[in-house]
Amino acid sequence: MTRVRLATMGGSEVSRRLVNVTLDNLDDLPRRCRRCVFWELDPVSGERAQMSGDPGLEKEAWISATLLEWGSCGKICYVDGVPAGFVLYAPPLYVPRSVAFPTSPVSADAVLLMTAHIIPEFSGGGLGRMLIQGVAKDLTRRGVRAIEAFGDLKWEQPGCVMPAEYLLAVGFKTVRPHLRFPRLRLELKTAVSWREDVEVALERLLGSMTPERALRPV
Repeated sequence: MTRVRLATMGGSEVSRRLVNVTLDNLDDLPRRCRRCVFWELDPVSGERAQMSGDPGLEKEAWISATLLEWGSCGKICYVDGVPAGFVLYAPPLYVPRSVAFPTSPVSADAVLLMTAHIIPEFSGGGLGRMLIQGVAKDLTRRGVRAIEAFGDLKWEQPGCVMPAEYLLAVGFKTVRPHLRFPRLRLELKTAVSWREDVEVALERLLGSMTPERALRPV
C-alpha cells in the first residue's frame, strides 16, 4: 500500500492512499464500473451476462480467479478515505475481450492495462500518474517487461477503452497503428535494470504524466 500526504493551498493536508483491488474493496469502484464486464468476458458472454445474468457476480468471480491464479490485478486510489480512481490490469490470457481488437494480440511479454478511471471531482490532482506508477512498480517487481493497452483515437465520451491521447501522454508508444484502436506499449525493462533506485527510475520513465482530464467515468 502506498500512502502520501500533500499540503493543499489552504495549508491543510490531504491523504492519498493506493491499495490493491480485492474482493473486500471491490464495491468501492463506481457502480457502473463495478458491474461492467467488458474486458473480463468475451463479447458473446459479456452480452449474455448483461441481458440475463448478473454482471456484478461475473466481475467478482473474475477478480477472485485472477487474484488466486496470477496475483494483484488492480489499484484503487483513495483521497482522504474517499475512492477517487482505479485501474485494472492482467495478462492477456485473463482478458478475453482483448482478442476482439483489430490490433491484437497483446505481446507475450506484456501485461494488458485494461481500463482506468478518475472520478471527475478528483481530476487534475495527479491521481492518473499515481495509478500508472503504482501499476509500473508492481509489475517491475514481478519481472514483467512491459505494459500494453488498446487506445481509442476517436474517444469522445466515457467508455471502457482509454483515450489514446492519454496513453501517449503518459509514455506509451504505438506498436501497432490503427485508425481507431492502436495498440500501445510502455517498456519497463529499463526500470528493472535500475534496481538500486526503482523509485527514481520510474519517476524518470513516467515523469511526464499529467493529463488526468482524459480519464472520465466508464
